[in-house]
Amino acid sequence: MLSRNDKRHFFRMMVNANVQILINDPESGREITGICRDLSATGMAVEIDEPLEMGSMLHLRLESTNSSIDSLDAHAKVIRCSQEGEDLYQIGVLFIELN
Repeated sequence: MLSRNDKRHFFRMMVNANVQILINDPESGREITGICRDLSATGMAVEIDEPLEMGSMLHLRLESTNSSIDSLDAHAKVIRCSQEGEDLYQIGVLFIELN
């Protein structure tokens, strides 16, 4: 629930779903799996097991479990990365383009 001190323009929805992450790096172009923890109209928070650099460009896919709702397919940029525990990091991503 938003309070007066919350400066966000969009509500966040708590989620607990796997998200496929393709790191758009010409050297690696690798794919990792994370867990989407919350989702808004402009981005999401994802738990992963390695740090990612700020500014990294990603392609994200969050499969829908409901046949009447399309899966989320987006290009995004890492805007935050914090260590939450041993081999546990949380990244904040900003959606650049939703497909």
